[in-house]
Formats: sequence, C-alpha cells, structure tokens
Amino acid sequence: MELHQVTSFTPLASLGGGILIGLSAVMVMALLGRIAGIAGITSGMMGRLVPMPGAAQDWGWRLAFLAGLIAAPVVLMLAGNGVPQTVPASLPGMAAAGLLVGLGTALGSGCTSGHGVCGLARLSRRSAAAVALFMAAAFATVFVLRHGLGAA
Repeated sequence: MELHQVTSFTPLASLGGGILIGLSAVMVMALLGRIAGIAGITSGMMGRLVPMPGAAQDWGWRLAFLAGLIAAPVVLMLAGNGVPQTVPASLPGMAAAGLLVGLGTALGSGCTSGHGVCGLARLSRRSAAAVALFMAAAFATVFVLRHGLGAA
C-alpha cells in the first residue's frame, strides 16, 4: 500500500471551499444561533431516530445541512468537476479510525469543524486547546504511519 500520494495544488478551489465553510458557519450562527459543528448537528439529528433526553427539536435545518454535505460532492461529480477520491486503507482500518474519531469527538465535546472553524473564530480557549490536541494527534499519526510502522 502506497502512503505517499501526490495531491494537486488547488489554491482557488481551496480558497472557494474555505469561504463557503466560513459563510455556512456564519449563517448558522447568525440565523439560528447555533454552532456549525458536524458532531453537534449529527447528534441533534440522532434525537429523531433514538429517543434521548434533551434531544434537539430543530431537526429540519440539521437535515438540510447534512443533506448539503452529501449532495454537494455528488452534484460536482455529476457535473464533471469532481475530484476522484481514493482511500488507501482496509475496511477494518477505516472502521477503527471511525471509532477513534467518534471517541475523540465525544471526549473533546465536539469535532474539528465545531472547535476549529467556529470555536477558534469565537476565540474560545477550550476550542484552541482541542485544536492543538487534534493537530498533535494528527502529526503523531502521520509520523507513526510513515516512519514507525516500516512504511516508506
């Protein structure tokens, strides 16, 4: 399995994506008074599926937000502008990674989008600490995968 893949340099597309992410975060906060963190949005949707105390009643905007996250790349792909995605990992590896991300999200009281985009913009010290830990874990993971496990 080759871990070193070349990623295209796409500054305009990246800038456009960043602007759209920031705009969506501002709109969710301004219009709904909520944080645009995917973990919070998803957990609020879970209240519709699994009865939970204090489950969010405002599931309509949450459903629309999640549907947009799924629909946007599909629309781009159908329009011929999609970027092919490959995942160089096994299904058990991806399942383990997903469980670890879920555990980290629960322990960190939020995800990278909630802490990194919204929390840092609000100058939250808790979010700054969470993002520092996210980044340290990412650096350590890359180091171990590239150098510690015998990968080239």
